[in-house]
Amino acid sequence: MARVIGDASNSRLARRLQGAVQGEVMFDAFSRGRYSTDASIYQMTPAGVVVPKGGDDLSATLSLAADEGIPVLPRGGGTSQCGQTVNEAVVLDFTRHMNRILEIDVENRRAIVEPGCVLDVLNKALKPHGLWYPVDVSTASRATIGGMTANNSCGARSRRFGTSRDNVIAIDALMADGTRAHFGPATNAPGGPDEALVNDLLAIAHREAPEIDARFPKVDRRVGGYNLDALVPGAPQNLAHLLVGSEGTLAISERITLKLSPLLGQKLVGICHFPTFRDAMEAPQHIVGLDPVGIELIDHNMIGLARDNAVFRPILEEFVKGEPAALLLVEFAEDDMSENRRRLDALHGLMADLGYGWSGARKVGGVVEAVDPGLQNRIAEVRKQGLNIMMSMKSDGKPVSFVEDCCVRLEHLADYTERLTAIFHKHGTDGTWYAHASVGTLHVRPVLNLKNDLGVKALRNIAEEAFALVRDYEGSHSGEHGDGIVRSEFHEPMFGSRLVRAFENVKDRFDPDGRLNPGKIVRPPRIDDRSLFRYPADYKVKERKTVFDWPGYTGAASGLQGAVEMCNNNGACRKLEGGAMCPSYRVTREEVHSVRGRANTLRLALSGQLGEDAFASDAMEDTMKLCVSCKACRRECPMSVDMAKLKIETQAARAERRGLSLRDRLVAHMPSYAPFAARLAPFTNLRNYLPWLANIMERCTGLAAERPLPAWRRDFFRERGTWRDLMDADVILFADSFNRWFEPDHLRAAEKVLRAAGLKVAHAQAPDHGRPLCCGRTYLATGLAEKARAEIARTADALRPALEKGVPVVGLEPSCLLTFRDEAPRLLSDAWSEDLGKRLMLFEEFLATLAEDGRLDLPLGALPQKRALLHGHCHQKAFAQMGAVQRILGLVPELEVEMVESSCCGMAGSFGYQAETLHASRAMAEANLLPAVRAADEDTLIVADGTSCRHQITDGAGRHAVHVAQVLADALVSGSEPKRRDAA
Repeated sequence: MARVIGDASNSRLARRLQGAVQGEVMFDAFSRGRYSTDASIYQMTPAGVVVPKGGDDLSATLSLAADEGIPVLPRGGGTSQCGQTVNEAVVLDFTRHMNRILEIDVENRRAIVEPGCVLDVLNKALKPHGLWYPVDVSTASRATIGGMTANNSCGARSRRFGTSRDNVIAIDALMADGTRAHFGPATNAPGGPDEALVNDLLAIAHREAPEIDARFPKVDRRVGGYNLDALVPGAPQNLAHLLVGSEGTLAISERITLKLSPLLGQKLVGICHFPTFRDAMEAPQHIVGLDPVGIELIDHNMIGLARDNAVFRPILEEFVKGEPAALLLVEFAEDDMSENRRRLDALHGLMADLGYGWSGARKVGGVVEAVDPGLQNRIAEVRKQGLNIMMSMKSDGKPVSFVEDCCVRLEHLADYTERLTAIFHKHGTDGTWYAHASVGTLHVRPVLNLKNDLGVKALRNIAEEAFALVRDYEGSHSGEHGDGIVRSEFHEPMFGSRLVRAFENVKDRFDPDGRLNPGKIVRPPRIDDRSLFRYPADYKVKERKTVFDWPGYTGAASGLQGAVEMCNNNGACRKLEGGAMCPSYRVTREEVHSVRGRANTLRLALSGQLGEDAFASDAMEDTMKLCVSCKACRRECPMSVDMAKLKIETQAARAERRGLSLRDRLVAHMPSYAPFAARLAPFTNLRNYLPWLANIMERCTGLAAERPLPAWRRDFFRERGTWRDLMDADVILFADSFNRWFEPDHLRAAEKVLRAAGLKVAHAQAPDHGRPLCCGRTYLATGLAEKARAEIARTADALRPALEKGVPVVGLEPSCLLTFRDEAPRLLSDAWSEDLGKRLMLFEEFLATLAEDGRLDLPLGALPQKRALLHGHCHQKAFAQMGAVQRILGLVPELEVEMVESSCCGMAGSFGYQAETLHASRAMAEANLLPAVRAADEDTLIVADGTSCRHQITDGAGRHAVHVAQVLADALVSGSEPKRRDAA
């Protein structure tokens, strides 16, 4: 029996599927909306979504959909840029269940995988065997093998390893009628497709062989139409290669057999700098003579945008010299490192022969070497994120994908790019360039505003003129990203009428009723059919009250519209390893729980496509339920989609419309009732010791009975001194509500360390000696925006005089302290600046700053423990603060520090205490954090600066974790006298 999401009663097909499949069936408006877009400019609302658990689910879905007359669309990561994976069909999402590696045959260098298997996951499994699947697309962290096969994906090293077609051996697929067939090298193999079908396909290829020879572009890459050339006389005649690149229009893959390659050895990379873009385009035809593995282009637009990105800026400083107009990244990866060295030396010589030099040469330029593997990986990451870096423009005009991966021969590359740029200029725009110079495939996206008629008209004109230009050079109008809606319309001028009719013959033989992803490759809609656009002619977002200002973003609701629309569906939030984003998707693998899924839902809700009350609805609450506000997307999303703030907007709308639950009120007002609860600690903590009381509280509040709550402390942290002391201090210690009431020892440890460093410490407090200052985090977390604004303003007013005088404020809890950098400037507008926010510093950040300036003198000795396992709070990672923690722990003599490579701990404030999210919370912790803690020996210090993180570690692994302040306090040499130092 299927798990049904939403109400399936309004669809007969949904009701029938519910009893026929084991996977999920989603026919509700919110789910259909989330699957209505991919990384293209198009939006088509599907009839529904099925997440199959296996081939039987596929067969049942095909059969029932055919019976109901509804098309079917297979989908992998949903990152297609030409509209391949959107349609008015039943979408099959393979990524949650059908994602296994079924077999690895090391001896024969083969693997068999299900279509939802992610490329990075496959290559991680292959690495111990010295193998990899070498179709190294930039979206490897979320691209599926099924999607790559259906698209005939290529990658940066296709010059050496070929395209997907060159690396797929066989495909076990389901035909349109639900029957199974094996497609492979032998046309008459047992289990293969019907003999009549095979004979008809061979007859079509034989008949059209002369036309194929005349009209198929003879370039390094052609990803367009059907691969009929795989079946012509004299070809290897592998029927699987006809399915490769067919975009799910002929059959649906169930198992894919892949050819593997030995891992690349050590690499050397030369970064060639050029003073003009044309110079860079002239060079590849010469550089390929050195037989590099790949040549990748980065243009000045991408360099400039990357320099504006906090993550990529320091990487560029490592390998970009001066102000080049373009770079070519030339990679050598032979087995013999001395051969790589010889070729890199030859690259220097070639550049000199072409007239480039850093001084005194005819043209300013040359080669910067990247020898260190770490630097090579960082450079590769910048290149991989090229598309997303370019899409980070905040205006309505965006770089648009439609002519972006045409392929021409290298000797034509400079003239082609120059003439294409002239076409852009003719229509009032410019393009951004990057990607695969070694094979003549350059990703170029003209900047257009497709929300208006002028931009749509330019799209049409540029497409017609650009594709005509490609034909002038006998190139291919698709060199990597396939056909979809964007290019299928132009097959007739590219291939000729005869071959287009042949493509239609192939489609009709496989799928006579046109049920598999109709409108792609054959019989397509127009590229500029605005009814299919993500932003159709009637697209509009209404004005609404917002929690935050959204400066720099365009559109309605103080820029909220533009902030939501920044998501370009690139799917980086669907990565399963590395970094911290997105913890909820990693444990569920459901589209709704990715940043992309939430952003699409918000866009549809804001524009009225999900109903009038969608923004504050129960369905929106479910969409946001597993978002832990980790802020990883703020840093790791290439578009910087800030889902933590966007979630607050939805919570505030819901709180205003529907009020708060008892649990939300308990969370929100905790700082207000905390003084009373702490003084009554023996009674308020009883719930943790009496199971019957915990069960009652769960029924009343939804706080999970099996999870202990933080224990109140009667010896909570109390401020000393007066507000006036703040002006004369060297540093002000800000006591957050969590450490104050539950773990005051950490605040005392921090003060001890600061005083040991010779600093005069004052305690942050209100001028009227009233209740303790607070960051307002608990109010923000429950949508009480005005309460949060008032609380933050109260604290800001109290601290501003000292801050403006230059006295730093130091805090321990990342989620509290960093509120003043992140949310406060957007809540208080002109009353609080980002510069003031930066003067509130995390404890370890402050000490690291003193150390860098040579002004930190702490009398530290060795601890009994010689190893520390460090887990980073999500907000520390989002604000790049983990380096400071590591540096400060490194001051402790003989202490070896190991960082846990983990995403969110899963506790995330109240998230981990809620009965309905308890399982997800623990699953997040079990991904990396808790196994690492359990594996650490008893003499290892467990260090975590986040209150929630420490509680998750204690509850899940039975280990006591401490703040870095406690580590330093314990390491202070006993009896040493603090020296008075100047902290200014």
